[in-house]
Amino acid sequence: MPTTSAISSVEDKKRLVRRLAGDGRGFAERYGFRVTNNPSQLFQVLYLSVLLARRGDFHKAIDAATGLRDAGWDSAARLARSLHADRVRVLRAAGQRGDVDALSATLGDLAQNLVDAYRGDLRRLRTEAHQDAGRERRLLTALPGVDDEVADLFLREVQAVWREVAPVADRRALAAARRLGLGRSADDLAGLAGSGESERLAWLVGALARVDLEKRYAEVTADGSRSRRGG
Repeated sequence: MPTTSAISSVEDKKRLVRRLAGDGRGFAERYGFRVTNNPSQLFQVLYLSVLLARRGDFHKAIDAATGLRDAGWDSAARLARSLHADRVRVLRAAGQRGDVDALSATLGDLAQNLVDAYRGDLRRLRTEAHQDAGRERRLLTALPGVDDEVADLFLREVQAVWREVAPVADRRALAAARRLGLGRSADDLAGLAGSGESERLAWLVGALARVDLEKRYAEVTADGSRSRRGG
C-alpha cells in the first residue's frame, strides 16, 4: 500500500476538511439516497447500511439498495409486503453474492419488525429513546440485521438530522482520517468540522469513507499539495 503523507499543519487540516465536505453531501446522498427526517428516506438509509456492512464491492451494495427502492420497496411497510423470492431476484440482479436467501429474509424481517414496533417509522424509535444517543443505538441494534457496524453506518449519515447522536464516524472514515493526519476519533473530526456542525460532520465523515473505499488517497493528497501552492 502506498505511503500517504499525513497533514500536520492545523491550517492544512482545515483546508482539507473544507474540500472534503465542500460538496454538501454525505455518503448516502453522494449515491442518490437523500438524508432527511422522513420515514421512507430514513428506512432506505438503514437498508443501505445493512448492505454496505456486507463483505464485497460497495458499489454492488449501493446497486442492491437502489434496486430495492426502484422495485417500489422504498418504505418499511412496502418492503414488509414484498415476497421473499422477489427480493432474492432483485438482490441477485444487483450483483449480491453469498447467502442471498438469508439476506432477503433479514431485510424482510427488518421491515416487518419496524412496522410492528414503530409503524415503519424510525422517528418513533427516536421518540421512544427520548432522543438519547445511547438508547437510540441500543434500539437500533435490537432490530434484525442491525449490528454495531450497521448502526455506525446509519448514524454516520443521520447525524445530519438527528443531531443528538453526533459525533459519529465509522471505521472506514476513521481509517482515512488517521492516514491523512486528521485525527483518530470522531471527536477529533468534530473539532475540525466545527462545534455543533453535525451536518458538516456528516459530510466530512462520508467523504472520508469514500476516500478509503475508493482508494483515493493519492488524489486527495495531490489536490492538497496543489491547493497549498495556489495551483
